Amino acid sequence: MQRDGIFAGDNPFEIARTWLAEAESSELNDPNAVALATVDASGLPNVRMVLLKEIAEDGFIFYTNYTSAKGRELAENGQAAMVLHWKSLRRQIRIRGPVEREEGDKADAYYASRSLKSRLGAWASDQSKPLDSRATLMAKVAKITAQKGPNPPRPPFWGGFRIAPVEIEFWADGAFRLHDRFVWRTETPGGTWKIRRLNP
Repeated sequence: MQRDGIFAGDNPFEIARTWLAEAESSELNDPNAVALATVDASGLPNVRMVLLKEIAEDGFIFYTNYTSAKGRELAENGQAAMVLHWKSLRRQIRIRGPVEREEGDKADAYYASRSLKSRLGAWASDQSKPLDSRATLMAKVAKITAQKGPNPPRPPFWGGFRIAPVEIEFWADGAFRLHDRFVWRTETPGGTWKIRRLNP
């Protein structure tokens, strides 16, 4: 299938990395922000913004508290979708597929790269659970700071998730809403990709 310009390439992960690199020079804030969609136990969808931290050779990686709403929903359902949208470039990428935890050395290295306050905050926050006041949270941060010191380890309840896509769609704005869309699909993560152009 003929694909040229911004859609050219034989590896969707490389195309995604190229688009993200372009967005880093044009978006005002957080070019790696993604809308992450999950489903709760009742089947009700949930969506929120997270930061995509890596486009690996086989997946899209972000980090969170495993006991948060999204962490629990990802553990229960095992699948997710996300979309990157860049207004400045008038492009977006949609991703769907199964998820798995990203732990060990990679998660440790990313956690260590965060600011000290962010690392301590990960320990202090019972993410997604009720909180009576900000003062309570800040008191817990102070307590954790005294306990964990200047080099806190990664919390056992905090780490990464990797979406291993079975579908990646690249979309670019077109004149008169005649957009360009190419979808890459595979039966299983890591399988052979089939590429189709879609109607706008």
